[in-house]
Amino acid sequence: EIFHTRQFRDWFVFSPAMTVPRLGSVLLCRRIFGSRLGASKGQHQPSGHKSGLATSSKLMDMFFTKKHEWVLVEGTKGTIGVSAYAADALGDVVYAQLPDPGDSVEAGEECGALESVKAASEIYSPVSGTVAEKNEKVEDGPALINQSPQVEGWLFRVDLADPGQVSELMNTADYENYLKECEDH
Repeated sequence: EIFHTRQFRDWFVFSPAMTVPRLGSVLLCRRIFGSRLGASKGQHQPSGHKSGLATSSKLMDMFFTKKHEWVLVEGTKGTIGVSAYAADALGDVVYAQLPDPGDSVEAGEECGALESVKAASEIYSPVSGTVAEKNEKVEDGPALINQSPQVEGWLFRVDLADPGQVSELMNTADYENYLKECEDH
């Protein structure tokens, strides 16, 4: 099987110094090799796992909104960002305004903004809580959102007010189905 050859595996192994392929490249690879390339799309890999080719698209506790924000829940903490789909739709992000540590954010409410060469877009928090940290690397170099929207391009972290709020969001499989519906319209 091609997924186990060294040449193919080496082509998809990423180090923190390398960039993750753009969504168009991933979609082309998915067309060629099927949908078994789940984790090579800049999706979160659990701590201690090496990035690379994965044969499963299952993510650990990641949830999405219909506005294409995601939250990765780890206990009572949540890391928030925008999906690869949103990053691709925005184009090259040139500015990011993120909430500051200590700010309160409410689920579904505006809490920041992204600007690209194509458009400006508000950031809506998928969950309520208190901002614990913002990704200063993204503020300093917003192109990181395009390069790695679901790993290094995360936006901010929160202490969740109600971890149960994620039940109102889409899991990864539901989000992928939602994207297919969006493409059909």
